[in-house]
Amino acid sequence: MDHVHEEIVRPRSRTLGNLLYVLCWVAIILFGAVALITLSSLMAQPRLDLVLILTLLISGGGAVLLYLRRNHLKVEYEYSFTNGEIDFARVYNNVRRKELGSMKVANVSACGWVAHPSFRRYISMPGLRKDNWFLNREANLFYFYFIKSGNKRVIVIEPTEELAALIKRYASRGAFQE
Repeated sequence: MDHVHEEIVRPRSRTLGNLLYVLCWVAIILFGAVALITLSSLMAQPRLDLVLILTLLISGGGAVLLYLRRNHLKVEYEYSFTNGEIDFARVYNNVRRKELGSMKVANVSACGWVAHPSFRRYISMPGLRKDNWFLNREANLFYFYFIKSGNKRVIVIEPTEELAALIKRYASRGAFQE
């Protein structure tokens, strides 16, 4: 029997994210309008004005930068579990998906809830790379500790109890910290 489970982690409160997204669009429009007005003023002048050129570069650059990064204000994480292998992805505004990685649960050295004392031991190791793939700090967080190519790494996620039970079932003996 196959064990397949998918989860999408969303922020519990979307109010701030939606407000920032709207403010981002307002700023894009304002920066774009200032850039267009500055460009038309610059074209009408017989000689180049350094202040207008700087204003054009800053406002136009701001509009372009905000436009390119606007989807990063609405982020979700997706965890897909299939027969002991878990895939991680970050989804931007339900438009773009970035694969973060994949791992076999049996290959992790240790895993468990962040509230467990073993997490403190792993997180305090020197040379450790920590990836936070969760959105709600107050949630019940889960960690994976593993060594890949000689590098120590911890991944912290926000699973439901059902996904945690599947992880526990497929984790190698002694890896799940209770």
